[in-house]
Amino acid sequence: MSGRRKGELYRIPSQGKIAGVCAGIADYFSWETWLIRILVVSGVLFGMPWLVFLYVAAWFILDKKPATAAEAESKEHGFTSKKSEPKSDDIDSEPIKVKARIWQAGEPPKQAFHDIRRKFTNMEKQLRTMERYVTSPEFTVSREINKL
Repeated sequence: MSGRRKGELYRIPSQGKIAGVCAGIADYFSWETWLIRILVVSGVLFGMPWLVFLYVAAWFILDKKPATAAEAESKEHGFTSKKSEPKSDDIDSEPIKVKARIWQAGEPPKQAFHDIRRKFTNMEKQLRTMERYVTSPEFTVSREINKL
């Protein structure tokens, strides 16, 4: 298999349709979730009904994926990140994964390019703001007061 495994196998109910088993398998192998779902449904329809029993067994055996600190904090405040657009700070902090094959998880190259351009534009704005402050008389006065 060309997918790179990362960590343990979990189920991800927040990204799943029924129990998150396919989403967990897709995350484990770095594949797209829709591909795993198509493979499971096709397998059941084309003569592998034992996949239903494996799916149900995985539903009960696999643990839910533990939430990261950011996800836990957003859930505390009542925010959900399933369908919402990420803030610019979130976009700047998360790495961009580009997929090389259609079945791999990640962004298409064109979308990744737009995200990279957006990150650099945001950094450029922040840099301009800092330069404007550092070259202003307000910064000079503030620095002189702090020296006292």
